[in-house]
Amino acid sequence: MRYFETSFLEEAKEFIAELEPKTIKKIFYNIDLAEQTNDSKLFKKLENDIWEFRTKFAGLQIRLLAFWDKSDYKKTLVIATHGFIKKVDKVPANEILRAAKLRDKYFKNRPKK
Repeated sequence: MRYFETSFLEEAKEFIAELEPKTIKKIFYNIDLAEQTNDSKLFKKLENDIWEFRTKFAGLQIRLLAFWDKSDYKKTLVIATHGFIKKVDKVPANEILRAAKLRDKYFKNRPKK
């Protein structure tokens, strides 16, 4: 059973595309696992309804920020906004703000049902 499905905005796709193939494989493995288990080690709430997919691989802390889109009653979507390599303990506020702006833009431009 899947708790949610993940979709990627252009910035998230571009970030992932620049990574090593093994790193990309690990990210998608973790996202797939998070969709099935809802494990907070893999997918964790930050603030302002922004969440993070967490991947640790080859000494890197990779984060994909995301938000929920529950407007379609058939399926719950998680939209990954963008990614970055985390260098400090806390997720930088500017990254959370960036994700929130991308979320607002997504909802503003999404076709109405």
